[in-house]
Amino acid sequence: MGKTIRFTIALAMGIALTSVASLAQSGGEALYKAKCMTCHGAAGMADTNVGKALKVRPISDPEVKKLSLSAQISVTKNGVGKMQGFKDKYTDAQIKEMVEYFRTFTK
Repeated sequence: MGKTIRFTIALAMGIALTSVASLAQSGGEALYKAKCMTCHGAAGMADTNVGKALKVRPISDPEVKKLSLSAQISVTKNGVGKMQGFKDKYTDAQIKEMVEYFRTFTK
């Protein structure tokens, strides 16, 4: 009986920890990973094959670094160069969350 209770408690704790870990990923992070990472890379360095082929600028590029939050939101909404805009696919709040997550790479 004691082993069954301990097992049940351990199982419940494992499930709870897994749930907390999945909640730790923000909406912006999840959207970035789903839609942006292919070109911009896991850390915003544009070091993917697609990013290199399209000559995507990394987050460390001075031209990218000097863009304000609102300018980056505008680029993400409307697109630039070969980058598609996301204004018809995501809400303004979702786009802002994606950009805010992208900007964490400069810290």
